[in-house]
Amino acid sequence: MTTYLLVLWHHDHDDEPVELYSEQDDDGWELRKVDVYRDGKMDYADATTEIGTTALGEVPIPPIEDIAAQSEFSPRWISREEFELRWHAAVARNSPEAPR
Repeated sequence: MTTYLLVLWHHDHDDEPVELYSEQDDDGWELRKVDVYRDGKMDYADATTEIGTTALGEVPIPPIEDIAAQSEFSPRWISREEFELRWHAAVARNSPEAPR
């Protein structure tokens, strides 16, 4: 069963994302992900594409309880629809036809 996770990352670094969206399989391996930055920039990755500094994880995502135990992260499960909205927005924003 595919699941969808949003992790809010609380920090002050302008060059790091603040919202981490991931689609993952039953074992926690990322299938697709979107990183959203404070300035609205969006990077994304899947099995064949890496935009910006975003890449799929090299290890499975830890359980949500382990992520929540770290004070700089606020994770929550999201719907497929919420993930797809971010995914399509990131792809559109990074398309060659997108305004710069």
